[in-house]
Amino acid sequence: MTAGRLEDAVREPGREEKKVAVHGAATVRFDRRHGETRLATLYHHDPLRVLMPTPRRGDLPIAVLATTSGGMVGGDRMDIALSAGPGSMALVTTQAAEKVYRSTGADCRIDTVVSVEDGAWLEWLPQEAIVFEGSRLRRLTRLDLSGDGRAIAGEMLVFGRAAFGETVTRGLIRDAWEIARDGRLIWADALHLDDDIGEALAHPAGFGGAAACATLLHAAIDAARHLDAVRALAEPLSLEGARIGATALDGLLVVRILGGDARAVRRAYAALWSGLRAEAAGLPTRLPRLWEV
Repeated sequence: MTAGRLEDAVREPGREEKKVAVHGAATVRFDRRHGETRLATLYHHDPLRVLMPTPRRGDLPIAVLATTSGGMVGGDRMDIALSAGPGSMALVTTQAAEKVYRSTGADCRIDTVVSVEDGAWLEWLPQEAIVFEGSRLRRLTRLDLSGDGRAIAGEMLVFGRAAFGETVTRGLIRDAWEIARDGRLIWADALHLDDDIGEALAHPAGFGGAAACATLLHAAIDAARHLDAVRALAEPLSLEGARIGATALDGLLVVRILGGDARAVRRAYAALWSGLRAEAAGLPTRLPRLWEV
């Protein structure tokens, strides 16, 4: 348990000190002003912090979310709101993997809303979430696009701490997506594993023993035209231990990644992201420095 996660109230004799669930929040908005993308709104509340490192030459403005508590325990909540105003271009990522610790019953919740307005480009690519044995995670990511706004967004889940030989057999994992354009829902999807989840993770018709999974999305009116390029990028990555599938529908390109080695999934996730941003927006084929640590 990390410091600062217990009540500061005076203990009563014979009464066990109770853990306080935290409710972190972060709001980041970029707008285009005087021909450049600039930070327009910044708000954060413990344990979330937003850092604004200097981007690499020729790349996009970048915001980095950091969780200062060291991870999430039962009952914790994070609310994240990201937006790009008309014509702006930016990237948002996270400082490190998010750890979701074992819960005694309460759920952890991460709600992220990504709003991309007409003519804007926004990338939301957090690093992986590691779910511990017995953890309970509910995560919802919603993309709201307007006009011809475009986005790349993704999420990655790692099942247990491989370095400790941990496997996940019980708990709750609900990882849901909603994507809307001009107020019309165009895609909704949810992974839901509850209670005895070990069988689903091990079953050949389920996750087939995968140690990690990832979803990568490109939302754009012309997203389908990049499908062949993404499949070409995926082919050599499949030889490195990742199982990859890609499809396109209704202004959306969807990529799924599974792997028995979380590192192989992370490499594929990162390589497909960097290749897709170059293919779809002419951006540098490289990752933020934090991804190279």
